Amino acid sequence: MSNSSSNPVAIITGGSRGVGAATAKLLASKGWNVTITCTSSIEDANNIVKECEELGVEALALTADVSNDELCRKTADETLSKWGRIDCLVNNAGTTKFVFNHADLEGLDAEDFLHIYKVNVVGPFQMVRACKDALNKSDNPSVINISSIAGIKGIGSSLAYASSKGALNTMTKSMARNLGPIRVNAICPGFIQGEWLKKGLGEDLYNASLKNLESSTPLGLAVTPEQVADSIYNFAAISTTVTGETLLVDGGHHLTI
Repeated sequence: MSNSSSNPVAIITGGSRGVGAATAKLLASKGWNVTITCTSSIEDANNIVKECEELGVEALALTADVSNDELCRKTADETLSKWGRIDCLVNNAGTTKFVFNHADLEGLDAEDFLHIYKVNVVGPFQMVRACKDALNKSDNPSVINISSIAGIKGIGSSLAYASSKGALNTMTKSMARNLGPIRVNAICPGFIQGEWLKKGLGEDLYNASLKNLESSTPLGLAVTPEQVADSIYNFAAISTTVTGETLLVDGGHHLTI
């Protein structure tokens, strides 16, 4: 193991694009070293590493599927080998199957549920387990689970996805109750602008949804990855007395449904 870094260290799963990439760059700008994981877009991840390094910190990109416990443990081990500490874990990696009509029960099967739960629920559990001992040595340890408005309102890309995020919210509270002094919180974004949703919805529906949110939400907006990252940083570094919370980050969309 290397000598412990003087910079705080964060692991961000699913860090090659969207919210994960925005979070990596924000933390880097605040003096954090970051490990980011991805499943297939290692070139994108390496580009984010370069952007973080240009901000004066160190960064590491790893290919790791969080549904694989061995790779979760390897992610923690390689981070510790490089910097000797882990202060924050951002469980951002997630997946879905797009079946927007939740009444279409034939649109999903057991394998869809199991795959989505393995990434969205079991993955965060495995990452916390892999990082727990190191986090307990930090003077400001935190876990931030990236959940969704879907897990609170029962809406979103599919019934399986909404159910998985509801489970993640419950796990957040259970962990917060039992893992102190590690703080465990969840961010629940609504519609997030970006390529992931655009690809899942198709460009026409994406643009229509964006326009509708901008005209119907109290704040007149759909959030960006950077705005979600701001809330993640708040949980990681500023709100040091908060644990067990699920924070809706959606421009007030939840007030309209």
